[in-house]
Amino acid sequence: MKSSWTNAVDRWIGYLTEPLAAVLLVIEVAVLAAGVFSRYVLHDAIVWTDEVATILLLWLAMLGAISAYRRREHIRLTAIVRRVSPETASLLDVISSVVVALFALELFPASRTFLIQEQTDLTPVLGIPHSDVIASIVVALIAFLIISVLRLIEAPPKQVIVVVAVALVVCVAAYFGRPLLVPLGNFNLLVFFVLLVGACVAIGIPIAFAFGFGTLSYLGLTTSVPLSTVVDRMDEGISSLILLAIPLFIVLGLLMGNAGIAKRLVAALASVVGHLRGGLGFVLVFAMYLVSGISGAKAADMAAVAPVLFPEMERRGTPRPELVALLASSAAMAETIPPSLVLIIIGSTTGVSIAALFAAGLVPAAVAALFLLVVVWLRSRDDRTELAPRPALRVILWAFFVAIPGFVLPFVIRSAILGGVATATEVSTIGIIYTVLVGIFVYREFDWRRLYPVLRETVSLTGAIMLIIATATAMAWALTQSGFADQLASILTNAPGGKAGFMALAIVLFLVLGSILEGIPAIVLFGPLLFPIAKAAGIAEVHFAIVAVLAMGVGLFAPPFGAGYYAACAIGKCDPDLAVARIVPYLLAIVLALICVAAIPQLSLGFGYAPR
Repeated sequence: MKSSWTNAVDRWIGYLTEPLAAVLLVIEVAVLAAGVFSRYVLHDAIVWTDEVATILLLWLAMLGAISAYRRREHIRLTAIVRRVSPETASLLDVISSVVVALFALELFPASRTFLIQEQTDLTPVLGIPHSDVIASIVVALIAFLIISVLRLIEAPPKQVIVVVAVALVVCVAAYFGRPLLVPLGNFNLLVFFVLLVGACVAIGIPIAFAFGFGTLSYLGLTTSVPLSTVVDRMDEGISSLILLAIPLFIVLGLLMGNAGIAKRLVAALASVVGHLRGGLGFVLVFAMYLVSGISGAKAADMAAVAPVLFPEMERRGTPRPELVALLASSAAMAETIPPSLVLIIIGSTTGVSIAALFAAGLVPAAVAALFLLVVVWLRSRDDRTELAPRPALRVILWAFFVAIPGFVLPFVIRSAILGGVATATEVSTIGIIYTVLVGIFVYREFDWRRLYPVLRETVSLTGAIMLIIATATAMAWALTQSGFADQLASILTNAPGGKAGFMALAIVLFLVLGSILEGIPAIVLFGPLLFPIAKAAGIAEVHFAIVAVLAMGVGLFAPPFGAGYYAACAIGKCDPDLAVARIVPYLLAIVLALICVAAIPQLSLGFGYAPR
């Protein structure tokens, strides 16, 4: 339990960062909306909107990362931590705090050096020093260090003394052992990026900090590369305006629930097939498919759908573990449905057209949904359909009439992006404004008291995702500079089975990466390495991207490691151990769909996409 003064310091960090980040998010929406309005309505583009939005994005990301760290919401592997004793879990938490503190201490001098270097580098339109942007990283590192120290102060003293002493001994030994490490060459990749990073991830250290700590240790101990390069790579990794779509689609998904849109979409679908055997299971799959086309954030999708359907499905005899298993597998199915955040990140990191990715993701997800529906029907023998009489036609028509604003929104989003009217980032602002207006003037249930919690949750999740992108970008750069990319290309190019063999290996790789690292860090880390290899092997980049995302989706929601599975259990209020066996048939169905999508490129390329 925290003492009063440490608790006060932690609260003040929250008071100083979270409201500011929420305000920045609102400003981002306003700036982009103004740019869209000026460009498409007034036909007079505002030249500074993109520049301002990009500058604010890095501050939003870093403040969000601080919020996520103090709220313990950074993405991490919890499978091992969940199964150890409380004393061991406390020890692992101490180790995590020490590693984060070391990461901040390692990077802080380099970030200050880079900040000074960037004082003369001005933005092209407004002439703002780039150092004002880099200052956000310095602020974040200071906050990480303070929060880590606060946690160590509150931890058991014996554990802290032992862990800190061991860490000091290891750091001193590593520093003076540099002459022994340098001659090892690329064997150091195994030491730092497999053993060190792997150990950090396994014991529950947030993935972003594990990547950053491993990269800094590798560069600092085995190369002469200045650590300011890591700051440069982190800045480069999250300075793309495309990535602003991440927080905007997250907040859009959360606002849908607040505005009443998601509830009415589900009710309309339920009115049509809810009375059939397994009908509400069908509705859940359909709803995840439809809602995913609006929000792009799977946690928001699950949180919007589950509370509406679960009570009635339980009343009709479906056990809670079965519901959670279907919810998790439906979210895995929906990973390729635009505006998927993973698709946006693939486009930003590999240069593949986001519009092409959005067009390509619909049919593969529909194939996976079809396989899921078959399993739902086979497993719904005990569904008590007599408890749900078939509604009259006028009831069905009224349900669909009421849900029209929700049905219109995904078509507006997809049409605007695919038609080239607006970018993925710009169209999200349109969706946000539309959702707020519908909630206020149409459904009249928009709860203004929920607005700040929605913004705070968005900021925290955005920070967790963006810090992973930042550190994974630095790690990928280090791997590329070491020659690992060329070695990996040689191994995969010469894999038995040619194109099919490479695709099979890639599927297995992304299944594992999706389970251990989740989709976003995996794609940032390995996307730039694998996509050129796939293209050289004759595989269309869009097809490869869809297969990779679907494979990572299966891994993300597969127990015992998949973080998405535990998120579904938390949203569905179910013990994870109870749903493990029940999710297997559903995941196998998606794997079969994945094989079909991989074997039939036309399922991904049927919208007229031509490989570059």
